[in-house]
Amino acid sequence: MKTLHQWLDEYSASHRNPRNKLTHWIGIPLIVFAVWCALKAIPLGNELINPATASIAIFVGYYLLLSWRLAAGMALLSAVFYAGVLSLRDLSGANLIWVAAAIFLVGWVLQFIGHHIEGAKPSFFKDLQFLLIGPLWLLADLYQRFDIPMLGSPRPATVAEGKR
Repeated sequence: MKTLHQWLDEYSASHRNPRNKLTHWIGIPLIVFAVWCALKAIPLGNELINPATASIAIFVGYYLLLSWRLAAGMALLSAVFYAGVLSLRDLSGANLIWVAAAIFLVGWVLQFIGHHIEGAKPSFFKDLQFLLIGPLWLLADLYQRFDIPMLGSPRPATVAEGKR
């Protein structure tokens, strides 16, 4: 299994252009939110145990294998996102799946615009696990901006800059 820094360095290699990074800062959260909205729209389970919360547990569990500190941050962000999912569900009712589809589409359009600007294919074309790494890449960048260690010690280079 690749280490956290191997994943982040490889992801950063195709995310150097500032405009591409900006599209990812907007697009990735939209996509994650939309997926959880769509999963919550599946009439299965209850507020705490359902396809959306199961996927959150899988995400956080995967991140736990890479960095417990990033996994903790992602668990906190996921709780905030899930509260947003529940609020949007209450506002949109039966239309949640359509709202999720629209948000998902906007998120992916932004991703592909960013990669067109970058001149590089999206990382997930190479390995589907990069779909899980994208959100972690954003959080790792925040950790580094605020000098929060991701592992046992801080890393000298900024992840989002792709420096070694």
